Amino acid sequence: MDRWQAMETLVHVVEAGSFSGAARRLNVGQPYVSKMVAQLEADLGVQLLLRSNRGLTPTESGLAYYQGARRALEAAADADSSARGASAGMGGRLVVSAPVTFARLHVMPLVQRFLDQHPQLKLDVVLDDRNIDLLEEGVDVALRLGALSDSAMTARRIGRSPRAVLATPAYLARHGAPHHPAELIAHQVIIYPRAGSGAACMFQCGEMQEPVTLDGRVRVSAAEGVRAAVLADMGIAVASEWMFAPELASGQVQRLLLDWRLPAMDLWAVFPSGRKASAKARAFAAFVEQLLAD
Repeated sequence: MDRWQAMETLVHVVEAGSFSGAARRLNVGQPYVSKMVAQLEADLGVQLLLRSNRGLTPTESGLAYYQGARRALEAAADADSSARGASAGMGGRLVVSAPVTFARLHVMPLVQRFLDQHPQLKLDVVLDDRNIDLLEEGVDVALRLGALSDSAMTARRIGRSPRAVLATPAYLARHGAPHHPAELIAHQVIIYPRAGSGAACMFQCGEMQEPVTLDGRVRVSAAEGVRAAVLADMGIAVASEWMFAPELASGQVQRLLLDWRLPAMDLWAVFPSGRKASAKARAFAAFVEQLLAD
């Protein structure tokens, strides 16, 4: 068994969440992927993946192996680039796509650090809350929030934010604060139908789950509009804490229903399908990942 091929296969399986998704990324048959993973598990003597009707999830050993394998593959790719004289690999133009509000709050204020690290690099930032076609727009790496709609995309998760029920003190003074998810139905909720922030929510408190379908007079297609509506005391939002980070820090916006949890919001670095991610695209993804970790 080719260990490097096996490592690459496992990385794609974990990131795609299925054998079939990994097979599409690698342009091979699903039986080949299943066999490669089974051989790798037999060789290592540990179970790497949990298989169920809902898909595949890595075991603790599988997650550790995935993280090490991804680092090794990226290091090998960087070594290849260096051997080809690729100091030029960190020069030229890098085209990045990102959601408007996330980039404005969390990326653009600190992106000069990345440029300082790579003085030969020029950066084009395409800000759009829509999931644009990366190949058509010439994008090298996109930052995307929420669940990925296309499992065939080459992507890796680089951050995760809690989602919360949020409102201003002024709104709460007029309308009162909900104490149970079901009480949200009586409130004006600003609906943001993108990135997993739509009207249907599943709240959890311990072992209890509470599904709620939110309603409100205002639906907004961009995060900037959600922020503006909430900060104008128009209603409550169910959103990632990233979206209101400055206001949460200052107290201008408050978290509600603190005993209840919502599924977290994931941030993905997405690379165009059909070609290997460039060193500079991977470096930018790693830079954003480190920003969020810090």
